Amino acid sequence: MSRLFGTDGVRGLANGLLTAELALSLAQAAAVVLGHEQMSEGKRPRAVLARDPRASGEFIGAAVVAGLASAGVDVYDAGVLPTPAAAFLIADLGADFGVMISASHNPAPDNGIKFFARGGTKLADDVEDAIESQLQHDAVRPIGVDVGRIQRFADAEDRYIVHLLGTLPNRLDGLKIVLDCAHGAASGCSPQVFTDAGAQITVIGAEPDGLNINEGVGSTHLELLQETVLATGSDLGIAHDGDADRCLAVDHEGNVIDGDQIMAVLALAQKASGELKDDVLVATIMSNLGLKIALRNAGITVRETGVGDRYVLEEMRRGSYTLGGEQSGHVIFSKYATTGDGLLTGLQLAAQVAKTGKSLKELAAVMTKLPQIMINVKNVDKNRASSTPAINAAVAKAESELGDTGRVLLRPSGTEALVRVMVEAGDIETAERICNDLVSVVKAELSL
Repeated sequence: MSRLFGTDGVRGLANGLLTAELALSLAQAAAVVLGHEQMSEGKRPRAVLARDPRASGEFIGAAVVAGLASAGVDVYDAGVLPTPAAAFLIADLGADFGVMISASHNPAPDNGIKFFARGGTKLADDVEDAIESQLQHDAVRPIGVDVGRIQRFADAEDRYIVHLLGTLPNRLDGLKIVLDCAHGAASGCSPQVFTDAGAQITVIGAEPDGLNINEGVGSTHLELLQETVLATGSDLGIAHDGDADRCLAVDHEGNVIDGDQIMAVLALAQKASGELKDDVLVATIMSNLGLKIALRNAGITVRETGVGDRYVLEEMRRGSYTLGGEQSGHVIFSKYATTGDGLLTGLQLAAQVAKTGKSLKELAAVMTKLPQIMINVKNVDKNRASSTPAINAAVAKAESELGDTGRVLLRPSGTEALVRVMVEAGDIETAERICNDLVSVVKAELSL
């Protein structure tokens, strides 16, 4: 039997893999594993629950609440809020754990259940395994005064907004900003917090109906944001994904500013203010080599991790680093958050534009993105990708040709039956040629 938990909770088609019955059982199992300390002392654990606005979140959320309360957990229902808000509120309330119902940037028919531990941190693999194991046992069913109670977390959004505003080094007065909320969880609080911070805003993608989340808007569809920034003469645009743990941006000319460029701007700002711990930024191996070169020239070291925000978080905790993230716009500020926060990232980025008086285009120009080509090679035996001599020889030859002007990344996908081949080079023609040559070798050596 395959592992139920994926790289970010339990995610799948609502009423397909993710049924109300599974949601209730998962909640009951999580109550035992995450609430055991309180239960062992005869106390009721407390949990925070939030969700994004997709329609299936209503019945899945209800099932999770029922499972938790039936297992003796007091539930604070925060309603529709971003994932980072849920993580913050767990710590702010002093709750024992929390649950977020969301499938992030996935289309509306999908959904997911993500658990957070005390303090709003993501679960370690062994804790997720313990929850899966608990599914095989009978549920805990207290009676009488020991059953959990359910209450609306009435000031949840206000607490989160006050927290975000408290992170700002300066106000955003005078900035014109377009916000794209992806018809998602940030549709209410993102416009509010940017307005409170002093920005003049235009809002798109903030009319969720439960079915339109991420549909043609948000960080995976930036075209409307680009058009709106140009049409309104705005200084920049900020795009969230469905659960608002990511942020991508658009400058005043409509150019996309990705997560690598955002991290470059923020890392330099933290170094200048003395906040960048050990002058280190944590990023994944997928970040553009241009980020590493730009920061190296500024005296900043980039520590690379495997792909996935959990690996970024692990490295950040290991070295107590203050800033890390992914090219996708999942940026983590350890001083203020335990997970990626798209609103926090957008605020900090806009604050640098306001503080410096420079355009976002000027700030992002500190980094020159190297041309990057990535091809997913399907129908191959991905398990032999790293142990095939001909492939290793081809990679070594490509790396020798590129030298310090580019790099090669050839790796099996962690979630799909394919091998990813990525090449960065000083010019697009070289990147395409080397990438295509490597793809040919992979197909020849690993075809099924």
